[in-house]
Amino acid sequence: MPDISLTTALVLCAAALAAGWIDAVVGGGGLLLLPAMLLGLPAGTPAAYALGTNKAVAIVGTSGAAITYARKAPVDVRLAVRIGLAALAGSTAGAFVAAGLSTEVLKPVVMVVLLAVGTFVILRPAFGTAPATTPVSARRVLAAIGLAGLGIGFYDGLIGPGTGTFLVLALTALLHLDLVTASATAKIVNCCTNAGALATFAWKGTVFWQLAALMAVFNLAGGMIGARTALKKGSGFVRVVLLTVVFALVADMAYEQWPA
Repeated sequence: MPDISLTTALVLCAAALAAGWIDAVVGGGGLLLLPAMLLGLPAGTPAAYALGTNKAVAIVGTSGAAITYARKAPVDVRLAVRIGLAALAGSTAGAFVAAGLSTEVLKPVVMVVLLAVGTFVILRPAFGTAPATTPVSARRVLAAIGLAGLGIGFYDGLIGPGTGTFLVLALTALLHLDLVTASATAKIVNCCTNAGALATFAWKGTVFWQLAALMAVFNLAGGMIGARTALKKGSGFVRVVLLTVVFALVADMAYEQWPA
C-alpha cells in the first residue's frame, strides 16, 4: 500500500466509482481514473505502478458491467470473446511497437479521427438507436474481429485512451448493433485486453494490490450502476454520453499534445 493520506484514498475511490460508471455506459473511464492515479500516488512513484494498479481496478469494474449486461442485453458472448482474443493479440503487438515509437506523433491523427467520429454521430441521429433487422454477414463478423479486435487492440497497446469508446463505435458500425448492445459487447472485449495487460504488470510487480482492492470495490459498484443505467435509459442516453466522452478525449489529448 503506498503512503497516501485518507483524503487522497477517498478521492481515488470516488474517481474509481465515477470511472466505472462512465466505462460501463460507453467506455473511456480511464480518461478519469488514470490521471487520478498519477496525481494521487506519492511523488516519484514510477508511472508503471499507476498503469498496473489502474488495470487491476478497471478489470473488476469491467467484469461487473459485462456480467450485468450479459444478463439483460442480447449479447453474443461467443462473438465477443472471439473479438476479445483478437484484441488481446493486437494489444500485445501494440505494446511491443510502442517501445520503439513516439506515440506523440500519432495523437494528432487520433484526435482528427475522434472529431470526425463525433461529427458523424451528431449528423446521424439514428446511429446506434436500433439493431439491424437482418442477420449480420460473415464478412462483417470478420471485419469486426479484424478492426475492433486486432486494430483497436493494437491501438490499446500502443496509445490506449478511448479504447472502450472506439470499440463501441466500431461494433455499432460493423455489426449494426444498437449502442447499448455495443457497450455490452465492448465490456467483454475489454475484459480480455485488461486481463492480458494486468498479467504483464503483475509479472513485473508494478501493482499496488491493497490500494487496487479498495478502489476496485467502488469501480465495481460504478460499473454495475452504469450498466443498469444504460439498460434503463436506452441508446439515446448512451449516445449523449458517447459524444461527451469523445470530445473530452479530444480535449485531453490536445492538452497533452500542446500544453498551455
